[in-house]
Amino acid sequence: MSQPDLHSVLLKYWGFSSFRPMQEDIIQSAVDGNDTLALLPTGGGKSLCYQVPGMAMEGLCIVVSPLIALMKDQVQALRDKGIKAVGIYHGLSKAEIDNAVDNCVYGDVKFLYMSPERLATDLIRSRIVKMKVNLLAIDEAHCISQWGYDFRPPYLRIAEIRELIPHTPLLALTATATRQVVTDIQDKLGFSKPKVFQKSFERKNLAYVVFKEEDKLRKLLKVANNVNGTGVVYVRNRKRTREIADWLMQQGISADFYHAGLDSRERDARQDAWMKERTRVIVSTNAFGMGIDKPNVRFVVHMDLPDSPEAYFQEAGRGGRDGNKAYAILLFNQSDLIDLRKFHERSFPPLKDIKTIYNCLGNYYQLAMGSGKDQSMPFDMVAFANHYHMDPFLVFNALGFLEKEGYLAVSEALSNPSRIMFMVNNEALYRFQVANPRYDPFIKVLLRSYSGLFTEFSKIREQDIARRSGIDTELVRKMLNALHQMQILHYKAQNEKPLITFLQGRMAATDLTISREVYKERKLFAKQRMQAMIDYVVAATTCRSLYLLNYFGETTARRCGQCDVCLEQNKAGVTDYEYKQLANLIRKHIQEEQISMEELIRKLDINISEEKAMNVLRHLRDNQHIVEDSETILHWKGGDKE
Repeated sequence: MSQPDLHSVLLKYWGFSSFRPMQEDIIQSAVDGNDTLALLPTGGGKSLCYQVPGMAMEGLCIVVSPLIALMKDQVQALRDKGIKAVGIYHGLSKAEIDNAVDNCVYGDVKFLYMSPERLATDLIRSRIVKMKVNLLAIDEAHCISQWGYDFRPPYLRIAEIRELIPHTPLLALTATATRQVVTDIQDKLGFSKPKVFQKSFERKNLAYVVFKEEDKLRKLLKVANNVNGTGVVYVRNRKRTREIADWLMQQGISADFYHAGLDSRERDARQDAWMKERTRVIVSTNAFGMGIDKPNVRFVVHMDLPDSPEAYFQEAGRGGRDGNKAYAILLFNQSDLIDLRKFHERSFPPLKDIKTIYNCLGNYYQLAMGSGKDQSMPFDMVAFANHYHMDPFLVFNALGFLEKEGYLAVSEALSNPSRIMFMVNNEALYRFQVANPRYDPFIKVLLRSYSGLFTEFSKIREQDIARRSGIDTELVRKMLNALHQMQILHYKAQNEKPLITFLQGRMAATDLTISREVYKERKLFAKQRMQAMIDYVVAATTCRSLYLLNYFGETTARRCGQCDVCLEQNKAGVTDYEYKQLANLIRKHIQEEQISMEELIRKLDINISEEKAMNVLRHLRDNQHIVEDSETILHWKGGDKE
């Protein structure tokens, strides 16, 4: 069989005349039938690595992703290019899922996106063997590893699916993975032999900067005033997104806020305004950024400490994707370190509380034992917590744990527009129109307004139908519901509320299989990642870029020369080796004995000039890595890992 022309596909559908570095090698490996793992930093063009071969080869490509918003964006983007793509995720009706899967088996769908939970269902398993699958793409592949920062047990079942399509190559992709996770991904996905493409995580145009700041707002304003271009500001909670955006506006900075609790139209409008630079700064929770490829973001500021270097690297990496200078700035103070440790503890509720909350959910929705599988219900977490007199934060973290264990799926309010599809064929519909003349004009408006209504669900807006029909919107909804009841069409009304889906039938809380060993192990891994994040911000002598690269297993990188640590070292006029040698010696003396500045200088018996030694001491003191008490005794405040 002749090799597909990958460059022609790239140009025809994406308008690019050439691939980014390493993309073509990854794609060719998949086309050649190899199991392949691709590690590309955020903004490295991961989606094209499976979309191009998926289009170039005969059959369809299955894409597994845990990110519903990203799936929906990619499905729509492919459809906008004239490529048939469907997505299956919780919140869809059984009829919609059935229709989507049938189109994958019998139609000409090229891309099927789904969550790992859906991939493991009996419905998908029974139909996947009938599909001509050319590639199985696993996005966010780090989720399969218990050492990954976002471990999801449903990913472990992907290997079972491979047995149903044994001759289909697998392409796993991630932007963040340590060496341990890289090995684990290949093992858990059943790679026939190692085939790893890893682009360096180094971002030479991105300057990492950490400021220890009590007045973070003042520093944020200084950044916004001194760095031209658009920016993203990340915070932990929704309330602060509004407060900080409002404060920036009062200071004359064009800003808006974004979080998953806003309705879909507000989110879309705010994202669009920022993308088109009508808004300069977007203040957001980590809900913002997935799948957004804005190349000219000049600064990304974190007002709170992320949970792990993986999370930070991914979010900070949204700056400077055009290759021009950008800044990744993290603001912290001593209370942030305390808060992060508290947050870690609260993120792992006691097992008995997790089981209690699971049981309360079953009662809340009045589900009998064994029932509820694949059912999606509107969910108001605050109302649920109040109903059972629980702490909403406890509920949130317990649900997160149940979701990662594969018992539930919890979605924020997503943009799920109303959808319709006729359940009868053209001839039967015509007979209905003749027998029911009051519906005839309404049905004709539907047929004129939307194509493909007999083969797939189409998104509709009741307001548009009302305008075209000359009736009010409420009557449109009533008529659609009536036609739904008569089984003439299937009508799924828009849902703007968060949804909770039981991925397994309700079981007794005592039967939940959450082992104490797994729980303790996962908590320990999370604690190690949290500590690595703390080490990153308190390190006094390690280049920020070098620290992150070493964390991800890149041991040959050199210091960046542009982060805050490097710039201070440059001022001191010492090499990286000299700086570390002096700083470690200074720390050793201060931690071993009570010592004054004068005594310390006398004890620095090292083959470096006194001027350089004084420069390093001055830098450590000016940056509060060492401090003097009232008796002029020195104390080390810079952390232990340098």
